[in-house]
Amino acid sequence: MASQNIDNAFTARSRTGASSEPTYAGALSFMRRRYSKDVKGADAVVWGIPFDAAVTNRPGARFGPQAIRRASAIMDNDPQYPFHRELFEALAVVDYGDCLLDTGNHQKTPAAIEREAAKILKSGAFLLTLGGDHFVTYPLLKAHAAIHGPLALVQFDAHQDTWPDDGKRIDHGSFVGRAVKEGLIDPDRSIQIGIRTHAPETFGIKIIHGYEVEEMRASDLAYAIVERTGGIKTYVTFDIDCLDPAFAPGTGTPVAGGPSSAKILSALRQIGQVDIVGADVVEVAPAYDHADITAIAGSAVAMHYLGLLAERRARYEDGGNGVHQGQDI
Repeated sequence: MASQNIDNAFTARSRTGASSEPTYAGALSFMRRRYSKDVKGADAVVWGIPFDAAVTNRPGARFGPQAIRRASAIMDNDPQYPFHRELFEALAVVDYGDCLLDTGNHQKTPAAIEREAAKILKSGAFLLTLGGDHFVTYPLLKAHAAIHGPLALVQFDAHQDTWPDDGKRIDHGSFVGRAVKEGLIDPDRSIQIGIRTHAPETFGIKIIHGYEVEEMRASDLAYAIVERTGGIKTYVTFDIDCLDPAFAPGTGTPVAGGPSSAKILSALRQIGQVDIVGADVVEVAPAYDHADITAIAGSAVAMHYLGLLAERRARYEDGGNGVHQGQDI
């Protein structure tokens, strides 16, 4: 007991290493990472964006970052499945806290998100963002594309988010089309997985519909992602409503007929060769959740991003084809 620590989010002396506190107690950062605004030397930065003013159905995703952090506490003490490793043994990760937004002036929101994201990315760290509704991905794409150029987009979602857009809307259902028009993403290298609705336009993005996902193996999904992205720098966005409501009831626009969390997490596990430069998990709305089902799924998705990052770093250090500290996964 003497060797254990409490409130690792504040008392940690290092950005690496697991915490030893009980999963039911202590300050709730993402996977007990140290809270810090100093990101120098960090391999990855976890950041929350508590914004849900762009939803078209049920609000509540502003509470998503809190819920995901809370659910993540159970994953820290042991080697993380399925990566067979303690992710933070050598991976330096900080929890940057949340984005400060003007709740009375939503037109300022995109610039505020983009500005803060650009500041974090300037450090060279990988940015893992917890939403928030799906509109937040648009300014995140702007910040990442400013560094890397047009990106491949891997989008796990029940919706295409390509509805008509005038370039000014604050809308979680039209940002993908805007991102194509603005050259932030390359539609010929982008893919949407789990789509179970129809939108007027696809913008040339490859779609794997929900019923197709049901007929495919996780390895087939992973192969389709790897093939489509073609080795270019890629942003992965995960709308939790990609999952069937049985596995993610706590979201604003649930759609029946989706895949299980097991299948999609398995597919994520198998895309380590994709050159992922940024990622998010969005649309977790805990007010509609039961027993933290949705928050647990969201935290598992976020953990998988860090697991892929840890593996690529290990491959680099072993002389493989990975990258070094502070670079892209």
